[in-house]
Amino acid sequence: MADEIKNPNENDEEELVDVYTLTDEETGEESQFELLAEADIEGAHYMALAPVDAPQAEDEEEGGYVILRAEEEDGETVLYTVDDDDTFQKVADFFDDLFFSDIDYDA
Repeated sequence: MADEIKNPNENDEEELVDVYTLTDEETGEESQFELLAEADIEGAHYMALAPVDAPQAEDEEEGGYVILRAEEEDGETVLYTVDDDDTFQKVADFFDDLFFSDIDYDA
């Protein structure tokens, strides 16, 4: 389920952000995730989502996100985990390049 939430940015302009409520299959807990990017790769649609209000552990890397495969079913977007390791790696490489290619590590 996707909602649009308006978030003010640094210029006091409002920006629409797609927020998805995901339910953990094991625990039944619901969490909200913000859409970072989406891409069509090898005939499937993938989404990179980041937790909206997740507490950051000290040893956890910043900028963490999840990758899910998206399909339209009965007019709604349904998200699935990517079970194939090779496919997941290709998609993860694509999003990592998209998000982190402009970082200058020598600065």
